Amino acid sequence: MNGNDIKIEDTGIQGLKIIRLNRFKDLRGSFIKVFNTEFLQANGLQTNLKECYFSISNANVIRGMHFQLPPYEHIKLVYLNSGSILDVVLDIRKTSLTYGQHFSIQIKSEDAILVYIPVGCAHGFLSLEDSTIVSYMQTSVYNKECDHGIHYNSFGMNWKIKLPVISDRDLSFANFKDYNSPF
Repeated sequence: MNGNDIKIEDTGIQGLKIIRLNRFKDLRGSFIKVFNTEFLQANGLQTNLKECYFSISNANVIRGMHFQLPPYEHIKLVYLNSGSILDVVLDIRKTSLTYGQHFSIQIKSEDAILVYIPVGCAHGFLSLEDSTIVSYMQTSVYNKECDHGIHYNSFGMNWKIKLPVISDRDLSFANFKDYNSPF
């Protein structure tokens, strides 16, 4: 991630960035550097990562909309290892000019995209195919008491799916209009 051909794009959400990474290909396959502290910091992006997870999802699974409350709030970097997703971010920062707005992007693993999600945004995705693997890198550790979410179908996002597979936990989240955000 020395910056050669890497593109950092703004979105309609304050602080939310799409980072288009380099993919190097040869006869062995391909190689992608997903994370580099110096490059991200040189571009004004915080990178003090504490934990990394990945999920494996079948087609039609919606995971989200997740975030953590202070003092365990975090910046999240999302990378699609394999498969394809519709990635969604909702701004829940009351003081933000983009409060209540959401952004979505369809990502395929061959796209080599890193999504940089600022503190105070909820994140979720729809898996578009079986065995989709999504990695999450975060600037805080998981804390059960601070782990919260917004109901996936309460903020105007058209997921374009009739029968999603969603966990009971994610279905129990508050509607956006009823949620009193601490951000």
